[in-house]
Amino acid sequence: MALNLSQKQEVVAELAEVAAKAHSLVAAEYAGTTVSQMTEMRKKARQSGVFLKVVKNTLAARAVAGTEFEVVKDALVGPLLYAFSTEEPGAAGRLIKEFAKTNDKLKPKVVSIEGKLFDAKHVDVLASLPTREEALAMLARVLAEPVTMFARAVKAVADKQGGGEVAAEAPAEA
Repeated sequence: MALNLSQKQEVVAELAEVAAKAHSLVAAEYAGTTVSQMTEMRKKARQSGVFLKVVKNTLAARAVAGTEFEVVKDALVGPLLYAFSTEEPGAAGRLIKEFAKTNDKLKPKVVSIEGKLFDAKHVDVLASLPTREEALAMLARVLAEPVTMFARAVKAVADKQGGGEVAAEAPAEA
């Protein structure tokens, strides 16, 4: 179904708004994907904070103009599905990688992060980025490690000097 001028402007405006806030973009060929597969992918995209859209490449090129994703304009060739990560940088990569495993028709073509253009192989790298919760857990472990090491060192010194047993018995006697 062909879009009229106002509908095209709405699509470009919507995409431009998403592109301005997105962390990463994955464009993938989807030709041959069934409607049920696309529906399932859209449902999973909504759950994982990914904006998924199928639009003409000329409209997508206009939408990303002036954003950090402008570098992809020349790589937009063929029927493409656009996945913008709106919450976590790796969400779009994980989504496309997950569905490409079960659907050989879905092929990543372009990856863009922070104004840089990458080829399709970088979908694996993008998909391997930790989620926000995983990154916070890693940070907490890194921050807690010096305190843990200090406590172990103090305990080792106390044990070596024989103070560990006396300190443990003192509260029992009181």
